[in-house]
Amino acid sequence: MSLTNTERVSYGVGDLGINLFFMSSLTYLLYFYTDVLGISAAAAAGVLFTARLVDALTDPIMGLIAERTHTRWGRLRPYIFLGVIPLGVLAVMTFTVPTWLDESGRLWWAYLTYIAFGIAYTVVVIPYSMLTATLTQDHDERTLLSTLRMAFAFAGGFGVSVFMLSLVNSFATQAEGFRWVMVGFSVVAILLLWVTVWFTKERVTPPPKQRLSIAMSLRAVFINPPLLLVMLLFTCGMLAFTVRQTVAIYYFKYNLGRPDLIEPFFAATLGVMMIGLLAVPALAATFGKARCIMLGALLTLLGCAGLYFTSYDAPMQAIAWGCVIALGGTPIAVLGWAMIPDTVEYAQWKHGVRADGAVYAFASFFQKLAKTAGGAGVALGLAFAGYLPNQEQSAESLGAIRLMITLGPASIMLVTLVVASLYRLDKTAHEQMLDELAARDGSESPV
Repeated sequence: MSLTNTERVSYGVGDLGINLFFMSSLTYLLYFYTDVLGISAAAAAGVLFTARLVDALTDPIMGLIAERTHTRWGRLRPYIFLGVIPLGVLAVMTFTVPTWLDESGRLWWAYLTYIAFGIAYTVVVIPYSMLTATLTQDHDERTLLSTLRMAFAFAGGFGVSVFMLSLVNSFATQAEGFRWVMVGFSVVAILLLWVTVWFTKERVTPPPKQRLSIAMSLRAVFINPPLLLVMLLFTCGMLAFTVRQTVAIYYFKYNLGRPDLIEPFFAATLGVMMIGLLAVPALAATFGKARCIMLGALLTLLGCAGLYFTSYDAPMQAIAWGCVIALGGTPIAVLGWAMIPDTVEYAQWKHGVRADGAVYAFASFFQKLAKTAGGAGVALGLAFAGYLPNQEQSAESLGAIRLMITLGPASIMLVTLVVASLYRLDKTAHEQMLDELAARDGSESPV
């Protein structure tokens, strides 16, 4: 079932809006906490761990709710339409410095605002992600749709990573800058996600007689080998990305002594990922989705090794190796989302249950656990190494930063290679499943 270009683009722009929130918190929130809000790295680690864990734990709840929702506007789009407004408000509050509070009060402010932001984020993002499986069942169309979605996501990430700090620094103080930049990002995100709501249609629905129990939803997730492998791939991809994206600002500011290159570095690496997106559908069609991810993991390993052996007085070489790492991470960022809908149909074929909400929710849950571990891990690594903001760092601190941006992602990519090699739900197997499902229903196969 092919979609119109209007529907594809309307779905994709929603992830541009989502990434204005996602990349702001992933890339700059730890820096905001330590260098602007004024809390210690160890305290910031506690905030990131707690808030992101709560965010992850709410994913399965939201998925179970969404797949049991029935309205005349659809199961998923009402949550996106209504949920993005409080999400925008809470994003602004998260990046606000409450000057009327002392250090202890600011720490509590960080906990409360970021936890609330994470819950609102879940209410919007889980239904948005589930839309992929409801728009079409076509294997290649899903790859194209996920590629387009990631193109817009990278565009949002590019805008945040490259321009946010400059926008922030254009204000009298960074505290004022972060707050007003998030106001602008929130307005744009709300409008883009409303475009997604109005110009997409939920076509693929659960069987009319299906009555899901909690046990059925859990069976669709945990007795689903292809999904378990994809969740591991999601975990590896997000963990590696979170670590390198979070620590990059410290690497350029302190190890290289070139804070002026932070934004050019993000521009180069995310620009390379956006260009690499163009090749992903063809590579996936030629080699299969899992092998395409394996190729990316090998490229990332090469880039990590190159960056590890790069001297601190060669910043352009560091940027070049960063681009190699980013390019290697592109396939997993795209194809993980293209593989998830296939595992929804696997559960329907294997267990007679279409539980797309539970499938997407638990995939997102493990992805967010990786984000939790990555962000808190970097903060703890800085704390244990004796990091002190806005001053010359010790050799131990510089060494920890270097290890986290190089050998950390490299070790994760080794696991990715093993997991991807075990995945068997390719295009042929998926089409055979759809044919069998159509035969059971007495309908024509959708592919």
